[in-house]
Amino acid sequence: MAERKLITISVSPQLLDKAERLAAQENRTKSELVREALRLYIDTSELRRRTTREQLAPLLDRVQTRTLAVPPLEIRRLIREAVRAARRTAPSVKA
Repeated sequence: MAERKLITISVSPQLLDKAERLAAQENRTKSELVREALRLYIDTSELRRRTTREQLAPLLDRVQTRTLAVPPLEIRRLIREAVRAARRTAPSVKA
């Protein structure tokens, strides 16, 4: 068996209940469930980033046409700041 390292995570009681029910339904351990979720999250990270960029491109174009007096790099910087702020305030899904 491959070497394993132990980690400790905190989750809400509701998320733990859902994970326990799903693990029981699928006849697997919570560790297996979390490992698979983490692998999926890592494996899809580039796709999620690319999709976000593709969704933002049309918005960026519209913003730039409406704000011709503002340099495009400044607009991009402001959008990046807004995205970062939204990520900080968005509820996170924790396993």
